[in-house]
Amino acid sequence: MNLVDDKVYLVTGGSRGLGKAIVLKLASMGAKVAFTFLSNREKADQVAEEVNHQGIGHATPFAIDATNPLASELLVSQVIEAYGKLHGVVNNAGILRDNPFFKMTNADWDLVMHTNLNSVFYLSREYLKYAVRQGGGKIVNMASVAGVRGLKGQANYCASKGGMLALTRSLAIEYARFNVQINAIAPGYIETEMFSDMDDGVKGKLRQTIPMKRLGQPDEIANMTAFMLSDACNYMTGQTILIDGGITV
Repeated sequence: MNLVDDKVYLVTGGSRGLGKAIVLKLASMGAKVAFTFLSNREKADQVAEEVNHQGIGHATPFAIDATNPLASELLVSQVIEAYGKLHGVVNNAGILRDNPFFKMTNADWDLVMHTNLNSVFYLSREYLKYAVRQGGGKIVNMASVAGVRGLKGQANYCASKGGMLALTRSLAIEYARFNVQINAIAPGYIETEMFSDMDDGVKGKLRQTIPMKRLGQPDEIANMTAFMLSDACNYMTGQTILIDGGITV
């Protein structure tokens, strides 16, 4: 039997990029997946249709503003009402608002922190209330190599992802006694929509900074996410797995 078969997961930011890859991977393994999107209903419906057409797992999109704590509370209750249970959460939703630090506005800082870090606090808090009553659960936080090593022009993004890593460790210690495993993944440069629009010359220079000389693929992140959520990973908690082609080696 598949280790995530017939289980229920919630993925934030699941209509594109890494979130979409994670939704498709979990569903292809037989899981039921609720996923969130902010505004693009068409893209979200396309992902759900792609999953449901496979006839293996099942996916349902939920429109939500992740920066609203009341929305997170409602979301968890809606998912449990729809599926009857919730085995794990992937905090994946995130944004970039890059600028040199002296040009970074209060709005750029606040929006990135609210979306990338505060949303993780809101949703994790609501899910953990349920996971304790359920007798266990799993959280995977999608961080970034930026939160480990820092990058210039991304002070807000690096701070939000670094905060996510610290939050992961703290919650893992606090909730281990309740049979909840909380881990993080720190991807490097992954070939998502953000990179598809990049100039080829810039892409080439970027690849040269990576020891493996290539960008990562979304499936390579999705595979690790599925493992962390599965029954094959029940004795690891508080850890950050770097998938970056060797940048931080």
